[in-house]
Amino acid sequence: MLPPISGLQRSLLLFVVLPLMLLSALGIRFGLGQASEFQEQRLKNDLELIGRAISIPIGTSLVKGDRAGIELALRSVFDIGEVYGASVYDVDGVRIASAGVTERDLTRTTIPERIVTTGQGQEAYSRVAGRNLFSHFLPLTDATGQIRGLIQITRRASDFGRALEQLQLIAWLVWALASLTILGAVLLGHYGGVGRHVDKLLAHMGRVAHGDHSHRAAAEGPSEVANLAHGLNRMLDSIEHAQADVEAHRRAETDLLGRLKDNEKMAAIGSMARGIAHELGAPLSVIDGRARRLQRSDDLTAQQQQQLEGIRTQVARLTRTVRQLLDYCRPSAPQHRQLSPTQLLHSAIEALRPEADMAAKQVLLEQDETKLPGFEGDAGRIELALLNLMRNGLQAASTRVVISTTAGAQSLCFHIDDDGLGLPGEPVAQLLEPFYTTKSSGEGTGLGLAIVQAVAEEHQGSLILGSGPLGGCRATLCLPVPRPRPTINGDTEHGPA
Repeated sequence: MLPPISGLQRSLLLFVVLPLMLLSALGIRFGLGQASEFQEQRLKNDLELIGRAISIPIGTSLVKGDRAGIELALRSVFDIGEVYGASVYDVDGVRIASAGVTERDLTRTTIPERIVTTGQGQEAYSRVAGRNLFSHFLPLTDATGQIRGLIQITRRASDFGRALEQLQLIAWLVWALASLTILGAVLLGHYGGVGRHVDKLLAHMGRVAHGDHSHRAAAEGPSEVANLAHGLNRMLDSIEHAQADVEAHRRAETDLLGRLKDNEKMAAIGSMARGIAHELGAPLSVIDGRARRLQRSDDLTAQQQQQLEGIRTQVARLTRTVRQLLDYCRPSAPQHRQLSPTQLLHSAIEALRPEADMAAKQVLLEQDETKLPGFEGDAGRIELALLNLMRNGLQAASTRVVISTTAGAQSLCFHIDDDGLGLPGEPVAQLLEPFYTTKSSGEGTGLGLAIVQAVAEEHQGSLILGSGPLGGCRATLCLPVPRPRPTINGDTEHGPA
């Protein structure tokens, strides 16, 4: 089955091939007409030459009255050329002698009169014995130039067309073959030079239309088709860049909406936390103070002392919960200053020491204090973050929590490792969400890691949770360290990272 003709091929056939075929057909038609006229004139000239060749001997025989000589000359016509008949007439058109098929007499025609009057040969078409003939008439003169009669040489009229039939057949066969050759050459040339490259380009566009937006067309074929491919690729690149921009704007908008919701939520939580702190802070202080005074009394039994200690423990837990809410939601601006990591660690460990002693667990610090660089930050917020990480490690540990540090060219990292059971199965991102906790009800608010994450973001740092060398969890808080820069005297000073 032949492939369908494309629109471009139809245009080539209509505006190139068809005009060429029509022009060549008109040329052949004009050429055949000229050839027909030339052939007809050539045959007429042949008859005239034959007539002139025998006119002299016939004219001599006619003057002498030699009929046998006339007939002999007439019969010789058939040896000279292809004729159909020959006759001799007197000046009145009466036939004197004939050979072959000719007119019986010319007395009822004007030919004898025209020849006598003009002295020139005449031509005429006639029908004799059911045949169409062409006749050429020449005058016969004597020695003095007087016209004594005329000679007629005839030929079948079909002889004039028969000579051209073969030429016409050959000419039109050549035209048809040339037309088919041009047609095939145009179609094949178009497909080889343009069509196949256009088909490939359409295939590339089809892939893009079916969703393969990363696909790019190969720049092949003529420069025009290659330019189309380049244009398509540039358009796809522009669309891809526009989609990337739209996607980036969409993500930014989504993030902005998320932060907006978080801010609204935090604002609501902050308002609630301030209300809770206001409503519970004073009563909890009163309860803790009275319980502490009762503990100093000597009249209490050991059981009563234990119950008062339990009251103070629960009051401390409630106070810590309220403080965590305030720490997470407090919108106060950070107060950055130069800090010493060793002092921060010792301060956080001392703050956590009572809880560790009560839990009968160890909090160990492993570091080389001489290699720790100073950095800038909010001391209260960073100490709060370290305290929350240590408290989480203490709650998860079996026997001990180990604190270590590593310093790089651009960051200082605090590592808190415990020997507990390790991270739970929840995703790390979920563990960092506010109010999400894996502890039992009443044992945690789910704000500890969220506070650490917020502090890390405030200081352009990061919080990393993973498995630690003790078999439990490792929580790493990394903070940026200012890069040292040379001064004029060759010493170095620290600048912002």
